[in-house]
Amino acid sequence: MRHLFIINPTAGKGSRQVDLVAAVKALPFPAEMVYTQRAGDCERLTQEAAGTGEPVRVYACGGDGTLNEAVNGAAGYPNAAVTNVPLGTGNDFLKIFGKENIARFNDLAALAAGPQTAMDLIDCNGRLGVDIVCVGLDARVAAGVHKYKSLPMVGGIGAYILSLGANVFQGLSQPMTVEAGDLRHEGKTVLVCVCSGRYYGGGFMPVGDNMPDDGLLETLVIPKVSFATFARLVGKYAKGRYRDYPDKILYRQGADVTIRSEQELTAVVDGETMRGKEFSIRLSEKKVNFFYPANVHY
Repeated sequence: MRHLFIINPTAGKGSRQVDLVAAVKALPFPAEMVYTQRAGDCERLTQEAAGTGEPVRVYACGGDGTLNEAVNGAAGYPNAAVTNVPLGTGNDFLKIFGKENIARFNDLAALAAGPQTAMDLIDCNGRLGVDIVCVGLDARVAAGVHKYKSLPMVGGIGAYILSLGANVFQGLSQPMTVEAGDLRHEGKTVLVCVCSGRYYGGGFMPVGDNMPDDGLLETLVIPKVSFATFARLVGKYAKGRYRDYPDKILYRQGADVTIRSEQELTAVVDGETMRGKEFSIRLSEKKVNFFYPANVHY
């Protein structure tokens, strides 16, 4: 079995990177380390490793975006499996195993010996995701966070708050047409969220009982609401209480989703930003093997 650690050098700077390198070197089996230099490197390196046909476990060392690249590189290869060594600020996908268990993904020996499961993938205009695809306000906020992180004295939560404020000021909703099974919604819309995993946005859990390997996608649509209603609703949405507000949060299970607009829309696939006027979102025919420490469950 080949063990390939792909490290995003912009994630977990300083002592966390030093600790990771030391932990890899201390493993009782041969392991390779390579650093990414630009966007797309992790996907390319993963696909090259998977494409040899040799059994390989790929450790995406970074945040959700790094994991997303590894997922896209390994998708459909039965000989390859991926995981996430959490160096990012969010690492939202790992929260499905319990927030208290994220640190266990830093125990590299236990991680290497752990089981794996074939996880479902979401296809958004050809880009694959293992967790959540969102379009609308939450996607605009997520896409804007990186801009504010570069400001002096602004951390992760501060950047999120600044991005949220800026995007709310620009307007909660955008005109779009959303089709999901028997649902057709046309008009201003706050957001559309399509879930295979459970967490995104640093801890939002829109569908708390969703399973990442059940062959079903869960879709939530929030039509236009007032700012007061949004302020009252957002905390409930973040805790997965969509069933309590069926007139404000529209829910569909298992359907393909099409989103169209005459304006440019922002979509985020597991932390990766896309822009366009039409998004086709569906369950992919491909799966990805994901490995994790023994005795943690999702």
